[in-house]
Amino acid sequence: MATANKNLSNYDKNTIPNAKDFRFGIVVSEWNDHITNGLYNGAEAALLDCGALPENITRWNVPGSFELVYGAQRMIVTQEVDVVITIGCVIKGETMHFEFVCEGVTQGIKDLNVQTDVPVIFCLLTDNNEQQSIDRSGGIHGNKGTEAAIAAIKMAELRKNSGEPLS
Repeated sequence: MATANKNLSNYDKNTIPNAKDFRFGIVVSEWNDHITNGLYNGAEAALLDCGALPENITRWNVPGSFELVYGAQRMIVTQEVDVVITIGCVIKGETMHFEFVCEGVTQGIKDLNVQTDVPVIFCLLTDNNEQQSIDRSGGIHGNKGTEAAIAAIKMAELRKNSGEPLS
């Protein structure tokens, strides 16, 4: 495994744009909330560390990971956000449910990125077991929420600097 014994959540703040002028939406799945809350905490801490104002971070909860797409779409339409982070966790079980949820969320987030002017960051853990999710939500492999926040800041900056919004 490429990430074995590596914490990929370290970042150099000097290479990240200041986030103070951006508005962030974060849509969090309540399913596996012991994992998704850890991911949210990592994302929020990184945003604040990079200058985001607490009042410019909006969190919405949705029941499960499949609902992340709708939650992100509604946040884009109803809130004035510069970027949306979607946070979820799907742990493989004994049925095909895992594959259907992961594929649906992946395609839905991709569609939002193509169809709207607001970047949507994909922070969906798709692990084989609970320990892998724990390891990636503040454990030995860092926090994928932190990584998503850094990506969100960079994409908000790209959006700001890339010209006219989509119509």
